[in-house]
Amino acid sequence: MAVAGRGAPRLGGVSLVIRPGERVALLGPSGAGKSTLLAVANGLLPPSAGQVLWQGQPPARSGRARRRQQARIGTLWQDLCLIEELSVQQNLNAGRLAAWGWPKALLNLLLPLETAANAEALRQVDLAPQLLAQPVAALSGGQRQRLAIARLLRQNPTLLLADEPLASLDPRLAAALLALLLAQAAAPRALLLSLHRPDLLAGFDRVIGLRAGRLLFDRPAAALAPGAGTALLAELYRSGG
Repeated sequence: MAVAGRGAPRLGGVSLVIRPGERVALLGPSGAGKSTLLAVANGLLPPSAGQVLWQGQPPARSGRARRRQQARIGTLWQDLCLIEELSVQQNLNAGRLAAWGWPKALLNLLLPLETAANAEALRQVDLAPQLLAQPVAALSGGQRQRLAIARLLRQNPTLLLADEPLASLDPRLAAALLALLLAQAAAPRALLLSLHRPDLLAGFDRVIGLRAGRLLFDRPAAALAPGAGTALLAELYRSGG
């Protein structure tokens, strides 16, 4: 699989299979192509060469099958994609829109829907249910990060994709939320999570290393344990070229 870019490919010759129950960490320096790979896995960015298969089949192009497929892939982007003007409750329900359809989606703008489920999602990420009525604009950066993870949990996807989900969090909360995301990836679900911190690999099954749009390695997480993975990480993060 490849994704074209200006001058050089954003991804080139990447072949990757994510299986049910797998927890896969994605490592690489800035600009390595991690966010691009997640966008391809999400279906937002079609590859310029090769193909992406969802449960052995090409992605659905339109209609109800496409909406069902979108509901099964949940993505946590770096910019979080929260709607500032809407309430915490409405943003949480955004995780259900692909499953609901348009009538209930429009009703979400007018009425508080599924309050009990939303309150439980907030508790899971250490946020108070009292925040449900607050606008997102009133939240701190760390609260927004946790809200975005709670929205992902509300979606209940089969494939969880996360792009640096722990970047704005303190170490205690980062460890707790990483454990929560790892726990969500029990079969039939799977997790592909982009990280900048090799010290957080405990709990993952596999580690993928991307460098300059190329797959440098795809190894069991044990191969990247302290000491064992020193040479691999040094090559992955070396300066230049």
